[in-house]
Amino acid sequence: MADNKMIIAERGRDIGNFLVGRLLPFRKKRQVGPFTFIDHMGPSEVGPNNYMDVDQHPHIGLSTLTYLLEGEMEHKDSTGAFRIVTPGSVNFMTAGKGVTHTERTPIHQRDGRTYKIHGYQVWIALPKSLEEIEPSFVHFDKTDLPTWKVGETQYTLVAGEGFGRKAPVPVHSPLFMVDIIAEDAHELNINGQLKGEVAVVVVKGSVKDGDNCIEQGQMLISKTANQCAIQIEPNSRVLLFGGQAFPEERLLHWNFVASNKALLEKAKEDWRNKNFPKVLGDETYIPLPY
Repeated sequence: MADNKMIIAERGRDIGNFLVGRLLPFRKKRQVGPFTFIDHMGPSEVGPNNYMDVDQHPHIGLSTLTYLLEGEMEHKDSTGAFRIVTPGSVNFMTAGKGVTHTERTPIHQRDGRTYKIHGYQVWIALPKSLEEIEPSFVHFDKTDLPTWKVGETQYTLVAGEGFGRKAPVPVHSPLFMVDIIAEDAHELNINGQLKGEVAVVVVKGSVKDGDNCIEQGQMLISKTANQCAIQIEPNSRVLLFGGQAFPEERLLHWNFVASNKALLEKAKEDWRNKNFPKVLGDETYIPLPY
């Protein structure tokens, strides 16, 4: 593996009743562009005694982007937003100076049957000048996102800019997130198409980078976009993440991201003292874990 590339495998972690696979951060690579966390949910089933119920929890200094491949998820937050995320749609919540939210299996799926759930949630750090802005939330349907085909390969620009297109999601720094579904073998050369660091997440199937095979559940990171040319194998699906890195290091503690320790310490104290805004009508509370 070249010095400017690395392969990372998912590591499992629990969130409530759910197990997710974490791809980022990694001890040798804390961020890819502005992307700080990449969590893979499922594929799993929700049903009696196994619903998704992530109680009220806080964020600062980042935006969360939720993108489902299968299933549905209910989002509520302290801005007053309430939305059901469906496959191919985008929920984009900017925490700024502080927000709380919950993530749950929708009421209409709590009917005794089982339903599939599969998707990704990513955390995107905010630029230093914007990390204390007012919280906000926006939603975009699948039909709002730019889509196109190259041969038999389907592309969707989920967020940011790339391949001469721009998604409507109001991101706060130069970045990209692209969903690619290949029925046949497909040569992907991103030279001049994407700017910044690049991560290739294999959702299904595999990709080849020279003699290296990156399989489902793994991520290939290339620090230099103009050297990332890979072959996507037939019947595969990949997500591309990345963008321009910030000049300053980002610090993480639990659900908080900040450019300096003082902001992290204030967020910890505010959450302990229950000074964060609350989700309307929700009294749940996940304690600061450490």
